[in-house]
Amino acid sequence: MPTEQRLVYMTAGSADEARAIGEALVAEQLAACVNLIEGMTSIYRWQGEVQRESETVLIAKTQQDRVAALTERVKALHSYDCPCVVSIPIEDGNPDFLAWIDEQVK
Repeated sequence: MPTEQRLVYMTAGSADEARAIGEALVAEQLAACVNLIEGMTSIYRWQGEVQRESETVLIAKTQQDRVAALTERVKALHSYDCPCVVSIPIEDGNPDFLAWIDEQVK
């Protein structure tokens, strides 16, 4: 059975931007933790053109009821017109870690 915790996958145009977003999300208790993965290449279509850009991945651990506020905060902080923010349910995991997520975002 799925838990109430979520992983939120996001991308940013630079490591500095990703770091600033991650720090804000944790400081504001919208996420318990944010992992940054630098050096990803994204290939996508934007405004009718195929683009290829270097990006940084952010993966946030949060609660389902915090995803909407987290999304709005990312949109406010982000340089993109349409930033990627998607929530993925956590199906199972270390109960102690899942409880830690709950403690950090309440």
